[in-house]
Amino acid sequence: MSIKVSVYIAASLDGFIARRNGDIDWLTGGESGEDYGYAEFMSTIDHVVMGRNTFEKVLTFGGWHYEKKVIVLTSRNLTLAPDLTHKAEALHLPPRELLQELERRESRHIYLDGGVTIQRFLREDLVDEMTITVIPILIGEGLPLFGKLEKDVKLELSKSESFENGFVQNRYKVLR
Repeated sequence: MSIKVSVYIAASLDGFIARRNGDIDWLTGGESGEDYGYAEFMSTIDHVVMGRNTFEKVLTFGGWHYEKKVIVLTSRNLTLAPDLTHKAEALHLPPRELLQELERRESRHIYLDGGVTIQRFLREDLVDEMTITVIPILIGEGLPLFGKLEKDVKLELSKSESFENGFVQNRYKVLR
């Protein structure tokens, strides 16, 4: 497949992306106005792909935060609010079939968001690049960024940047 699949996510130092209840109250430090390269990254993608739980969490933030169309992966019926019908779409497809569908739509670069979705794509060896911003906090338990893998996933560090607030952002190429 010719679609580039990228992850762009923040995690606690102990590897969690949210508390067990999905709360991300610990995710602070952006008050400076720094976007940590997010706008530049978003300018390169064609679609955002996330799981239903992530989508439902995003809806609690108020307003809509994506200029690109969002694909919500879900196995249950999802009725979108009328104001989102042109901004988001629910699909029930496994990762490879989703990429084939997005390729038919002439997508060249997608952004994966949400722990379960990222884990599913990693297990199928479909992730090309990961940008992980590590937040200097230990939350002890929560929803892990990475889950069980059938085999090792080898990475090559392509960029590392630290910020005054203690955040460290690492970009990795997934080696195949």
